[in-house]
Amino acid sequence: MPVPRIPRRRERLKDNAVEGRKRILLASPRGYCAGVDRAVVAVEKALERYGAPVYVRKQIVHNIHVVSELEAKGAIFVDEVDEVPEGSHVVFSAHGVSPAVVNAAADRSLQAIDATCPLVTKVHREAVRFARDDFEILLIGHEGHEEVEGTAGEAPEHVTVVNSPEHADVVEVRDPSRVVWLSQTTLSVDETMETVRRLRVRFPDLQDPPSDDICYATQNRQVAIKKVATDADLVIVVGSANSSNSVRLVEVALEYGAKAAYRIDYADEMRQEWLDGVRTVGVTSGASVPEVLVQQVLEELAGAGYGDVEEVRTAEEDLQFSLPKELRSDAAGRRDERALGGRTRA
Repeated sequence: MPVPRIPRRRERLKDNAVEGRKRILLASPRGYCAGVDRAVVAVEKALERYGAPVYVRKQIVHNIHVVSELEAKGAIFVDEVDEVPEGSHVVFSAHGVSPAVVNAAADRSLQAIDATCPLVTKVHREAVRFARDDFEILLIGHEGHEEVEGTAGEAPEHVTVVNSPEHADVVEVRDPSRVVWLSQTTLSVDETMETVRRLRVRFPDLQDPPSDDICYATQNRQVAIKKVATDADLVIVVGSANSSNSVRLVEVALEYGAKAAYRIDYADEMRQEWLDGVRTVGVTSGASVPEVLVQQVLEELAGAGYGDVEEVRTAEEDLQFSLPKELRSDAAGRRDERALGGRTRA
């Protein structure tokens, strides 16, 4: 269940005396991706169509603000489907669920709406395909993460989770000649490739997935923050603590030259001492963060003298995903999707 936000006492950041021009480098792309937008709109549309309450298994996306906003509209978030009254509407989160969860919902006659990101669904299908061909699947990801649980649940007898590059050095497989790697969609690209490199040293016949599993939005946001970090004294990443892609942005910023980097949910979490001696602040946000939260950070920083904002754009995104099929059954259930993420264009 989401933890309610406790308002903090408002203390505006102060303008500190720093020689030279103070500026913000605003990373782009940032914020909502197409899969997150689709999932959030799915809950909103379900509430409009069926009325409150609509139940959601786990957080629809990993952002405390989004979850709180949907709760205020009548969504009820639960940990498991057995908490949902029989016959009710339940939305599966963007991170995906295992077949066991789908079956449990059916056993309770729940009216399920599948808001799984299509890019996560792609990984699920890869897991099913490789398991059918009797491959052992090394799933690179964070054990316990909802996405990893859902993917592993597609073929539990064939999947071994690899948590880190170090884990790759010790993981064992039954048949080194029939092994393939897949990955969680929200990982650090660099760390994932290092994990794959180590796995391939031990298992030369290791096969690659048919296409990249790390989603376009995760990759694009990491590329953007790499470019920002090289010139930033401080990087602020807007995103929640349980958002894997947001946490990775902090790590990437530090790895690529930022002198300091912090993750926050809200602007009022920034601390005055972070700005001591800082001329250039980099700002970005994870793929489940609404833009309004970034704008609040920019406003707070402007009050501290960082009013010069330069956008650093490394890609254009234009991908759209249609709503879940359960919400597209008639014209009343259709909605124009917003182009908030997508394919990289030169």
